[in-house]
Order: sequence, then C-alpha cells, then structure tokens
Amino acid sequence: MDNEKDLLDDPEDLLDGDEPSSLDGRAWYVIHCYSGYENKVRHSIEQRIETMGMQDHIFDVVVPTEEEIEIKEGKRRTIERRVFPGYLLVQMILTEESWYVVRNTPGVTGFVGMGDVPTPLRPEEVAKIMNRMEAEAPKVKFDFQIGEKVRIGTGPFADFIGSVSEIDAERAKVRVMVSFFGRETPVELDFLHVQKV
Repeated sequence: MDNEKDLLDDPEDLLDGDEPSSLDGRAWYVIHCYSGYENKVRHSIEQRIETMGMQDHIFDVVVPTEEEIEIKEGKRRTIERRVFPGYLLVQMILTEESWYVVRNTPGVTGFVGMGDVPTPLRPEEVAKIMNRMEAEAPKVKFDFQIGEKVRIGTGPFADFIGSVSEIDAERAKVRVMVSFFGRETPVELDFLHVQKV
C-alpha cells in the first residue's frame, strides 16, 4: 500500500483491522455482492434500512464509480465505470442488528474482513476512494493504438487514411501520419475526428 494505485486496485487490500473511525462507532465497511448487481443491492439495502428502522445504525451505501469518456467510432459518450466491480461501501455502526440487515440483503455475499467480524476501512482509505469518485476530469477511453490505421472524419484531411503515431490521452488528441503529395505529414486531431478503418 505504498501508493494510491496499490490502494485502489483491490478492495480487500484496504482492510487493516483498525477500530471504527468516529466517536459514535460509525465506520465504513466493504461488502461483496454479485458483479453487475451493485446498484440493485444498494437499492435493496436502502429499502431495508427504511422498512426495518435502521436509519440510526446504517447511514450510507456507496457504489464506488468514476466517470470515463469513451470514444468509439468517432462518437464520444460519458459512462460511469465501477471502481471495484462486485463491491459496495456501507457506513454503519456495527451491531448484531445492523450486521444482520446488511448481511441478509438479497445479492450480498458477505462482508470483507478477517474471520467472522467485518473489518472497517481506515479514514484515509475512505478519503482516497471518495476523492477518486469526485475527480474533476474523467478518464478518456479510446479504441485505437499507435501504428493502427485510422480514417480522418473532418477538416481538410477528411476521408484520408493514416497511421497513428502519437496518442495524448490527457488532451484527447492523436497525431496521425497522412500521405500528402507523396510525403508523410503529421496531423494532430481530436479523438472524435478519427475512427478505426
């Protein structure tokens, strides 16, 4: 756990056995569920909190996600990607009743922790996850690689085919080498303006 990437790779690595992080005993716990059912399980837990009167013991249920811009076939769309597929975070005061409510929610396969007792996350671990979720600039995901042939969609080089020579993911730009009057010419374009051939 020397750096943030290591911390955020696997939610089971986040556990350390420390005591709950606040004076009233509330802490964040990691629960495991079937992958792809995170939002459904979150909704079920929230309903059970309401119907079983557990608002004083279970406070928040979070599916860690981050925004990602996907550029595919010249179209840009923003998608919400799960940071830890198959895991949710629950902020609660751990009692027999609260543990029972969460543990017996349909879709929950168990708490992450050592032995029979769930292990709370440390406050700095929770802060890193929440900060990652609130990151200002979404990651850009694209479907081409260096050396790959692409077609330019707009501008003076529209319909030209060239090969990708550089990719700048931070700026969402790509440099394409285009044959123009028998010479290779570099053209810098937005990810949106190229598509795979």
